[in-house]
Amino acid sequence: MKKITAILMFTTMFFMINSCSKSDDAAIVDCFGDSILTELKHSADGTNSKIINYSIQYSGSNTVTSVKWTFGDGTPAQTVTGTTGAVSHTYSAAGTFEVKADVTLSKGGGSCTVSPKKNVTVN
Repeated sequence: MKKITAILMFTTMFFMINSCSKSDDAAIVDCFGDSILTELKHSADGTNSKIINYSIQYSGSNTVTSVKWTFGDGTPAQTVTGTTGAVSHTYSAAGTFEVKADVTLSKGGGSCTVSPKKNVTVN
């Protein structure tokens, strides 16, 4: 009888220690899936072709909390908060630049970063 009680107690303790809590599950953000749902958009300003307007289009269920922009021309990165991460950047010269947006997505206390890139030609 003592063996059965000990086995039952050990089994119960094992399941209690290794069970998942709901708070851990809620904090999981699927970065791989969200990378497909995140797109970097750009358009040239109507008055000056060296001014490029950037934004993020995200169609997932998480929340965009910030976007860190790297414009590819050697200027310091710029971080913007908000759901679209909209920003304008003025290039000093024409050329083709690789632009990257480090998009931080959050849900239920968890977060991850996806980084779409795009080559942008400035006239």
